[in-house]
Amino acid sequence: MLEIKKYKFYFCPCTQDLYGDEVLQHVAEHSAEVVAALNASDKVPFEVVLKPNLLTADVIQATFNEANMDPECAGIITWAHTFSPSKNYIAGLRDLRKPLCQFATQYNEEIPYDTIDMDFMNENQAAHGERELGHIFARMRWNHKVIFGYWKDEAALAELGQWQRVAVGINESRNIRVCRFADTMRNVAVTDGDKIEAQQVFGWTVDAWPINDLVPYVEAVTPDEVKALTDEYYDTYELVLDGRDPEEFRRHVEVQAQQEIGIERFLVDHNYNAFSDHFGDLGGLKQLPSLAIQRLMQKGYGFGPEGDWKTPAMVRLMKVMTAGDPNAKGSALMEDYTYNLVPGKEGILESHMSEVDPSVAEGKIAIRATPLSMGDREDPARLIFTAKTGPAIATSLIDLGNRFRLIIQDVDCKKVEKPMPMLPTGTVFWTPRPNLKVGTEAWIYAGGAHHTAFSYDLTADQMVDWADAMGIEAVVIDANTNIRDFKRDLKLGEVYYR
Repeated sequence: MLEIKKYKFYFCPCTQDLYGDEVLQHVAEHSAEVVAALNASDKVPFEVVLKPNLLTADVIQATFNEANMDPECAGIITWAHTFSPSKNYIAGLRDLRKPLCQFATQYNEEIPYDTIDMDFMNENQAAHGERELGHIFARMRWNHKVIFGYWKDEAALAELGQWQRVAVGINESRNIRVCRFADTMRNVAVTDGDKIEAQQVFGWTVDAWPINDLVPYVEAVTPDEVKALTDEYYDTYELVLDGRDPEEFRRHVEVQAQQEIGIERFLVDHNYNAFSDHFGDLGGLKQLPSLAIQRLMQKGYGFGPEGDWKTPAMVRLMKVMTAGDPNAKGSALMEDYTYNLVPGKEGILESHMSEVDPSVAEGKIAIRATPLSMGDREDPARLIFTAKTGPAIATSLIDLGNRFRLIIQDVDCKKVEKPMPMLPTGTVFWTPRPNLKVGTEAWIYAGGAHHTAFSYDLTADQMVDWADAMGIEAVVIDANTNIRDFKRDLKLGEVYYR
């Protein structure tokens, strides 16, 4: 797995000095208790660091600028323990370049009915303070996340943890670097787009390289290195020879091992964490990179076929946002292929001709080397498997000419009804919500691509939060979607995001 920075979050208690030193001490003590609980929770994946009480405009601005300058700080969590005059936040918010979550919680869970007095009310007035903070965020049009709930509640902690992953994605978006070997597939619209605008909006770097600049890296891989990696393949995966001579089969697999090593060295040397290629421009490569790319995606690289540069960036983003999750089921490139229209069994078969990430596999994974009509090269070796079942999201980032739109669809991944022994690829079968008819019509109306960045582990809400932070439109297709309202929402988006 590609390394990801060890991020942390600043926890900032919001208060003022109107109520005296004893109250301020209680605010600091209570905040320390909350931070300790957050760090002890398995729902909160990143470290939370307590900062001193935010009392004045100068302290707030200094704390926010410290966050800006700290490369390990992924964002700020505020908590208005008492009332906190929000004019003090204007200068700090003008400077702030990190994501911010307003954790609208309270130290005590229940009103102490028998003992409550004005001293208690003044010290514990989160309901008062959070509204003051919320007003200045709204007045300044400052995009932030609001999470309401008790700080010991598992649901609130889980939501905070999900936002942390979004914040990491916002930070890491600036570090995404996509290498394009060859150009976009001829005359295909949806895989192309404005790369300069993408760098301005998302922070992505998208560079083009001739495929033959990669070839020397592949050719420089030694026979011993090829043998060692091929042996690893043989130890890891089942082999499906399809009647091929075992030595001939191994030669096909060795080509992919050589490509995996060579491609990764090129990406490391040139500091890329995502890439695309094109079967129509393979230069001196013997095979279309297939098993090699599948393995690189499993390591954390983003990938897109046919010169598609938006999908590898989004796949890399998803892998960053889910990194370190012990329960992760996987995030990957996927492509729409063919429908199943049988009533009660509706769905879409998802795959790609060779480059499907094995991180989403369930059960056995096997190697096959089968003919590929595209690319005019040797039969590529590739991994075949079926994917996990369960809920997931499929996303498509599209360029509408004057702006970007992120389309997010809830899907349910299922097992196919029968084996597909003639299909030599990894596959997913899913039914979009609310159903195949409405889900498909909405996707098409929105302009969604055939390539998707797909994840079992992220939610539609998390991707909406990321899109909001990027300042782009997000449309969601889910169980509540109906076509009339969806088309109206698209029209409203045209007005708002023009």
